[in-house]
Amino acid sequence: MELELPESHRLLRQTVRDFCDKEVAPFARKWDEEERFPKEIVPRLAALGLLGIRIPEAYGGSGLDTLAYAVVVEECARVDGSLALTVASHNGLGTSHILRAGSDEQKQRYLPKAASGEWLAAWALTEPGSGSDSAAVQTVATRDGDDWIIRGTKTFITQGSVGGFCVVLARTNKDVTPQRGITAFIVDTGTPGFSASRHLEKYGCRSSDTVELTLEDVRVSDSQRLGEVDRGFRDTMNILDRGRVSIAAMALGLGRGAIEVAVKYANERQAFGKPIGRFDAVRSLLATARAELDAAAMLVYHASVAADSGKPYSREAAVAKLYASEAATRACNAALQVLGGYGYTREFPVERHLRDVKLCEIGEGTSQIQRMVIARSLVPKTD
Repeated sequence: MELELPESHRLLRQTVRDFCDKEVAPFARKWDEEERFPKEIVPRLAALGLLGIRIPEAYGGSGLDTLAYAVVVEECARVDGSLALTVASHNGLGTSHILRAGSDEQKQRYLPKAASGEWLAAWALTEPGSGSDSAAVQTVATRDGDDWIIRGTKTFITQGSVGGFCVVLARTNKDVTPQRGITAFIVDTGTPGFSASRHLEKYGCRSSDTVELTLEDVRVSDSQRLGEVDRGFRDTMNILDRGRVSIAAMALGLGRGAIEVAVKYANERQAFGKPIGRFDAVRSLLATARAELDAAAMLVYHASVAADSGKPYSREAAVAKLYASEAATRACNAALQVLGGYGYTREFPVERHLRDVKLCEIGEGTSQIQRMVIARSLVPKTD
């Protein structure tokens, strides 16, 4: 695939870039320092169609492809990793699960509100005792007539306290293999027993809402079940694949944003009678970062197209996330090095980008998990 995007996607990129430069960049530092989720930006995101990127027009969405989704996340991350995470998780996790496994009635109820920004989506898989081992779910859903009773704790849940609904993965059968005993449920966040019990203080992406959830005898009707009983893990793996594409795009945007700042600084900052950008040591840092980010872009866009091909794309998603996240971390670190002492201060956004990008090596599966996925596609294990 060529690095050059289709014209429609280039226009989308410019629209999102203009919006972020005007409506996000001037406030991102303040939001980060306050560790406050900026609710005021949500209607503006919705007005641009950025909260329903992949939702069909019939449900009020933009009906765009995964490549467009990646471009949007990338451009948001260029100025604010927290905003990119909000857009990525809303579109790629909660709403994506309903798109994949929801009934028409569920889609009619939730997707228009998600696209309009009335309800942000959360997705609850991770638990205090299960991270990389995503099938080790201990939250339990027990059948009670036409209802289900859900009990458990979830953690690292994005939009957990500001969302309108949350897709919760729970164990419904302990007598089968872990991967076959998990079911998904849509829980309205106002349901009795559902609560954000703890807000998590984070190293980066501080203005993205991240919480621990407690589900104490949460009662939902069977109509809130999302997909087949005991088969939710199969859908979960597909959701994670697309989520990895979005995290790769987020990393790409963070790296590019940091390098843009570094290039501008290198052209303006004087040392020894000339701009520091004329020194080979600085030029080497910038050149290496640019080369790696261009390579990462190819992988991200390739994985985005693969996601819509109808064929398996786990390896493409894992490769894109692994390479983009690690290349972007190196790029942000290089950008900070170019700025020197100023890069270490909050006067420039580079330190924030470096903090934010670290999440991309962890979320939706660590770099180590991505290597496992890639290796499995090459040399399957027999045990």
